[in-house]
Amino acid sequence: MILVYIEVREGKVKKSSLEVLSEAKRRANELGQEVFAVLVGHGLESLAPKVSQYGAKKVIALDNPLLSSYSPSGYAHVLAGLCQELAPECIFFTATSMGKDLAPRLAAQLGVSLASDCIQTTVKDGNLEVKRPIYAGKAFATFRFKSSPIMATLRPNVFPLGTPVDGQGDAEKRDVAVPEDQVRDRVDEVLKEEGADLDVTEAEIIVAGGRGLKGSENFDMLRELTEILPHSAVGASRSAVDAGWIDHQHQVGQTGKTVSPNLYMAFGISGAIQHLAGMSSSKVIVAVNKDAEAPILKVADFGIVGDLFQVLPPLKEELKKVLSE
Repeated sequence: MILVYIEVREGKVKKSSLEVLSEAKRRANELGQEVFAVLVGHGLESLAPKVSQYGAKKVIALDNPLLSSYSPSGYAHVLAGLCQELAPECIFFTATSMGKDLAPRLAAQLGVSLASDCIQTTVKDGNLEVKRPIYAGKAFATFRFKSSPIMATLRPNVFPLGTPVDGQGDAEKRDVAVPEDQVRDRVDEVLKEEGADLDVTEAEIIVAGGRGLKGSENFDMLRELTEILPHSAVGASRSAVDAGWIDHQHQVGQTGKTVSPNLYMAFGISGAIQHLAGMSSSKVIVAVNKDAEAPILKVADFGIVGDLFQVLPPLKEELKKVLSE
């Protein structure tokens, strides 16, 4: 059996978790196994029907008021108990901030290995294998596991979302006991940037800016594009973040966030190897830079050698026309 942890934010199931569930269902069909999904929190059982549409034979909601806010230690404690009971062959998480925080804690409690930020899963000779980038994305490594259960986090926006099917799966709410000393940490409040609704790791389109924007006020030009483009978010290079022009949560790269959008638009970003490590898996890359020798142009599918301040205004107007039709 493959167990998938379903992440919930603001009462909604994260799309990236449904992508992981869809991929788990594909691998389970090859391995002749079933897929279970688990929700952790308080009052989440109403989300079970949506989750079951993506291939979960059973959706288990582990419920306790102490878990209404994310608690790394508390969540890991109840998940470890469930894993000991169900004895799954595989456990999948999404490689979001929460997944990257929670999965290693659970792996430590279970005493098993964890493959993080995987971009491919395959079944070979009856065994599950995963592929992940190494050396800042310069190479890829394929792993087969010796420990059991297999544990992996899967990168958002890489695995295709399955077609939802009504009437699948059972739902079960379980009231779980959690000693208060097991809830040693808790997220009391999440402060969101004003107007920022979508994290760059989950955006289908990223409009990113670098040192070429020349100042924080010019990031408003990129925000105007995201208001036009659906499912989009503003990204940034490290130099722009270090200059204080935009918050770190927007940073893409080796010391920021790794993204895999359908479209990555880079304005005034030279493309240092550290930045390329975080966005090179984007499906389509468009770059605008004055320097014809900028590294970003070598990896771009479409490149414009020119002044971004002359490119952005007409681009915005054309996008308005096309998307309004």
